[in-house]
Amino acid sequence: MIASVHIADVGPATTLRRLWRTPSAPGLRHANVAVTAPLGGSIRPALQVGRLALVAFWEDDRALDRFLADHPMAAALRGGWHARLDPLRAHGTWPGLPDDVPRRRDVDHEGPAAVVTLGRLRLTQAPRFIKTSNKAENRVLGAPGLIWATGMARPPFLATCSLWESTDALSAYAYGPHDPAHPDAIAADRAKPFHHQEAFIRFRPYGSTGSLAGRNALAETWMHVPAE
Repeated sequence: MIASVHIADVGPATTLRRLWRTPSAPGLRHANVAVTAPLGGSIRPALQVGRLALVAFWEDDRALDRFLADHPMAAALRGGWHARLDPLRAHGTWPGLPDDVPRRRDVDHEGPAAVVTLGRLRLTQAPRFIKTSNKAENRVLGAPGLIWATGMARPPFLATCSLWESTDALSAYAYGPHDPAHPDAIAADRAKPFHHQEAFIRFRPYGSTGSLAGRNALAETWMHVPAE
């Protein structure tokens, strides 16, 4: 299994037209469509209605290649950016995520890392979640080693995608004692879950194509093609 994240500035009209059309394609295990939202700042999220996002789980690269070649959703997203992601570890469950992805916290990986968080929000917990996650988001924006991050939403589906210079930088933010906003959010969720279902997945990015606002968040020279 591989995953991909696709984000493109397509305009409000295309976003609203595509937002409610979850794609189906050969080899596609599961997909979620959303609009993006900047992390942090005001406790009231500001959705970027013209920026469309797709988070997808695939059987293999061939399935993703076929999707990119001829699917209408891929055509709508073609002017943006997408990354190919190889799962390193996961916490929680999500449709399309295999049970055999490692669950241990420590993983043997050098180079850039990506994290995708996925949740199906309990609407009764929305005020708690927004307040708690906003604190963690404001901390992540200043975290050493963060390359880029965004939120994604089509309630009750909520997600984030963040790119990091290294696993060490990611772990220092997620579990380090010096800035407890993220560990505090984890503890609050365990005490009283925010979501009906959730997953926190760490990936090795091995492909990064296109750009957002003229920038590719992960330079191609950082990528490493997986061994056959």
